[in-house]
Amino acid sequence: MQIHTSIAAFRSVRPSLGRVAFVPTMGNLHEGHITLMKQATEHADTIVASVFVNRLQFGPNEDFDHYPRTLESDCEKLERAGVAHVFAPREADMYPVAQTYHVDPAAEHITTLEGEFRAGHFRGVATVVMKLLNVVQPNVALFGKKDYQQLMVLSNMVRQFAMPIEILPGETVRAADGLALSSRNGYLSADERAEAPQLYKALTRLRDQLHAGARPLAELEREAMDVLRARNWEPDYISVRRREDLQPPASPDDPLVVLAAAKLGRTRLIDNLEI
Repeated sequence: MQIHTSIAAFRSVRPSLGRVAFVPTMGNLHEGHITLMKQATEHADTIVASVFVNRLQFGPNEDFDHYPRTLESDCEKLERAGVAHVFAPREADMYPVAQTYHVDPAAEHITTLEGEFRAGHFRGVATVVMKLLNVVQPNVALFGKKDYQQLMVLSNMVRQFAMPIEILPGETVRAADGLALSSRNGYLSADERAEAPQLYKALTRLRDQLHAGARPLAELEREAMDVLRARNWEPDYISVRRREDLQPPASPDDPLVVLAAAKLGRTRLIDNLEI
């Protein structure tokens, strides 16, 4: 496996790589990431992963400085998963000058759900992913469904800019108790880790109630948040949306997803469940 720490170094080998499947990450890898790498092997000659903690997508009070940097162990996991090339650029290489040009996704896609609580987050994500895609020039790129809104934003970005890249979703990988795997799960205390699966249980409960058709949707959403609050969570939202654009349902036939974000102690967890 080759590790490239500059744009120039990666570009020098790109012509020899054939059909490329690309999985961008911020490192601190878990089994969810590795599952995406293994899925990627089905779609290309060469698997490329990136490891880059992107300053642009962190808010002023978020954990950029403390986000775990674990490149050595990440590369060991990536090599075992069949990744041939790792693009792990230095920040000075990705942003040699202040990034004054940005990708601005559609307002209706980034001012709701996560966008309501993390202003500027998806602008930073879209900008760095556009830059990574321009460097790697993959045929296929894979993103996990756990970050459902991110997947929707990036899929639309690639489509609207007519980029010759196929975006493939990866299913959320869960622990045996239902907790969605996330790098931020490492911030949970032992007691919080035992409580954390309640977020997924809230989603499954809401899904089952919705299928039963007994009560209005808004009432079910409020009740789900109240259940978490009673267990000392601080929910930001639990909301049922259209899968296509994460807008409120407009028709009984709309394919739906329920999305949630809530703080448990000092750790903010997100999850979703397609209905």
